[in-house]
Amino acid sequence: MIWRLFARRYLFSRNSRSVINIISGVSVVAVAVPVAAMIILLSVFNGFESLVKQLCSAYDADITVSPATGTAFETAALDDMAIAGTEGVGAVSFVLEQGALLEYKGNQATATIRGVDGNYAAVMPVEETVQNGRFRVQLGEDVNEVILGQGLAYALGVHSFVVDDVTVYALKRSTFSTLLPMDGYTAASFPISGTFTIDAETDRNNAITSLRAAQKLFNYPDKATALLVRTDDGADATKVKRGIERIAGDGFKVQTRDERNATLYRIMRYEKWGIFLISLMVLVIASFSIVGSLVMLIIDKREDTCTLRAMGADTRLVRRIFTAEGMMICGIGGAAGLAAGIALCLIQQRFGLITIPAESFLTDEYPVRLCGTDIAAVGISFILTAWCISAATVAAMIPRERK
Repeated sequence: MIWRLFARRYLFSRNSRSVINIISGVSVVAVAVPVAAMIILLSVFNGFESLVKQLCSAYDADITVSPATGTAFETAALDDMAIAGTEGVGAVSFVLEQGALLEYKGNQATATIRGVDGNYAAVMPVEETVQNGRFRVQLGEDVNEVILGQGLAYALGVHSFVVDDVTVYALKRSTFSTLLPMDGYTAASFPISGTFTIDAETDRNNAITSLRAAQKLFNYPDKATALLVRTDDGADATKVKRGIERIAGDGFKVQTRDERNATLYRIMRYEKWGIFLISLMVLVIASFSIVGSLVMLIIDKREDTCTLRAMGADTRLVRRIFTAEGMMICGIGGAAGLAAGIALCLIQQRFGLITIPAESFLTDEYPVRLCGTDIAAVGISFILTAWCISAATVAAMIPRERK
């Protein structure tokens, strides 16, 4: 259309004044930077969301079956073989979790003891999380071992897994005397087989031993607090959950990992889009640099505007010319910003140039993940912002003709 032709001619004309070109160039940069920043910020939030889910998957099963009331249940009350045979289920494992006090050479720390059966390694990726030693909770028929979280081992001052044992004190249920407090605890000593690391909070507050040892320590014979379920790759967790619910019955509640961490994931989404709105406001403010370019261009092209009017052009056509001019400036800046943001994210994904200064993560690369919906959201928001600012500026500078 003719108004697009005029807009391109004005923007790329060699006869344009240098000041206008400089201001237009500054406007392009001012728009490109916040657009790139929005892409990078949203991609970083996506990366951290993926990292959090990865961390959760290292200690939280795909599906967890727990009693609807109370904390423990008889393992015989739940048909784990039938659940293991459910379509989409890869493996199952009974666990027993309770809080306890750990002591090592005079150092004490509280932690959650997780007793696990022999199928635990098939359900949870424990081998990937072992930092030192090995994952082993039972040696033969009589010796039970414990593997400590890395942070818990530091808190207890554990530096060797060969010589000394760690002592675990569990509070006896329904029997406690202030006169003889130690009689209210059950104590057991365990050799340390190794340490594992997932994230700082999990490492500091958890230890793993055998299910049999935990049942004896906490006086829960033949009981468990949950059945952990690993789903097959590509299986729909929600569909698998419904199948398990039919087997488990009303006495148990079945939750997927997303349901157990729904609050955390919801908060992360709110934070992500909160950052998006803040970045959008920065983009809106930066886009006002277009106003200066358009104002100076409209003033510079007054003679051309009068010529167009004399040739029969109406106000609507003239406005379209300069609005298109503003959109072109924004388009160049927006395209440059999108390209720069996407390129930087892809470079980080491919080469991991920026690292996380911590040892308690499953990855040392700063997490970044591009998402097509984020790119589309930034692009649409930018187009609407650019059009509104350009149209409002042109409307203010070129009023309608009075009849």
